[in-house]
Amino acid sequence: MTAALEMPRVQECVVAACAYNHTNDCHAFAITIGSMDHAHCHTFVEMPTIRAGADGQKAQVGACKRADCQHNVQLECQAPAIRVGPDADMADCMTYTRR
Repeated sequence: MTAALEMPRVQECVVAACAYNHTNDCHAFAITIGSMDHAHCHTFVEMPTIRAGADGQKAQVGACKRADCQHNVQLECQAPAIRVGPDADMADCMTYTRR
């Protein structure tokens, strides 16, 4: 298991509608990525009037459920950092790469 200090950071999030996004930085403590069929950011919360998370905090990837991603080892992300970007109706891990 990866130690909390070694978890990959969310290097950038360009999903402006997410409550955790402050100037392209994710301020959640940790995010969860993926489902069986897509690399969604499951921590995405659309609340236009609320900004969540702590200032100065940079999100980490807590878990990744996309076992078919080349960065995934036992549901832990091993990428140095990830980028989150927009999808049609959610936010996606843009670092996801199918094996």
